Amino acid sequence: MTVTAGKRQPYGQGGRVRQLPSGRWQARFLGPDGVVRPAPETFDTKLDAGAWIRGQAADAKSGAWQAPEPGPHKRQTFRDYALAWIEGRDIRPRTRSDYRKALDDLIFPTFGDVPLDRIKPASVRVWFESLDPSKPTTRARAYQTFHAIMNTAYRDDLIVANPCRVEGGGNTRRKRDIRPATLKQIAMIAEEMPDRYRFMVYLAAFCALRYGELTGLTRADLDIEAATVSVRRSITRVGGRFVVNEPKTAAGWRTVAIPEVILTDAQAHLDRFVGGAIDALLFPARHGGFMAPSSLNRVYYPAREAAGRTDLRFHDLRHTAATLAAINGATIADLMKRLGHASPQAAMIYQHAAQDRDAMIAAGLSDMVASALPQPIATRGKSRSRRAARR
Repeated sequence: MTVTAGKRQPYGQGGRVRQLPSGRWQARFLGPDGVVRPAPETFDTKLDAGAWIRGQAADAKSGAWQAPEPGPHKRQTFRDYALAWIEGRDIRPRTRSDYRKALDDLIFPTFGDVPLDRIKPASVRVWFESLDPSKPTTRARAYQTFHAIMNTAYRDDLIVANPCRVEGGGNTRRKRDIRPATLKQIAMIAEEMPDRYRFMVYLAAFCALRYGELTGLTRADLDIEAATVSVRRSITRVGGRFVVNEPKTAAGWRTVAIPEVILTDAQAHLDRFVGGAIDALLFPARHGGFMAPSSLNRVYYPAREAAGRTDLRFHDLRHTAATLAAINGATIADLMKRLGHASPQAAMIYQHAAQDRDAMIAAGLSDMVASALPQPIATRGKSRSRRAARR
């Protein structure tokens, strides 16, 4: 019998089993008193859940049946459930590592040994308020993790309601406004970088590629003739090792047009720093393999300082590229495609830059139509006065 996640299926007389979103199995039994009760714990397999039901049915037939009540020793702790929750999710290694760090550092110390059904909204609120307010992003992500796990527990019928009810607990406010780099600053940063990293700066600042996308590029991804670069993967570092990932969403798979002005640099980079094989990395580490962020930062930090922008992270060059695109008339759809965003909300943050474009458009219109319009009224009046005086 095929059982789909979350769907109840009949299992013998008076019993039902279903597979929960977590992958475990839940059993329910209709007792002689006419009340359907769940087993006091969930099971690893469907067979185990069925065995529990058969045991209940045998007890009911012999007259020895007693309503199952979960004793304290049988209650599942948050730690056990959370670890199973992580294992059962199809997520990237970096995401799994982030979840585990939030649990180990911030959630387990308070709730690890507490039974799921004993976690109350008041205790969650006190816990949240105890987190370091000077680290809003860390605090918000820990709350998001906690909320997601308890939400699954609720869907698994293990708790009657999600106790994570802190208003705005999962919201994080950007701690700093990102000030895009000017074209002059980009040029100065590129000039100060070692030659092998110059084109990398240009792809970040003009094509909006992420660092992980840049380090995953190969010779095959750069098409000089078509003036495009294709994003097919991203590199992350987890636990001291590099992990090759596919783009998170379909939108992440994209081909980005390269400005013609940097195509000469693109060809020079291929000729000087990239191996001849089709799968040779565009930006390899000095001794081969994927480049670590620390290797880039050792040369990028002095370059940004020379440009007077010690606040400019390398990732902020992507923000600069998006802003430049918006200023040059890119629509929300254009930005989504260029940046690899799956939702318009993510791309809309760059549209504010296009507002400054309005004044530039007005100035351009003024120059374009000046010769075609009649003279301004004030000017015409002065001209008439001068003509009358000459008469």
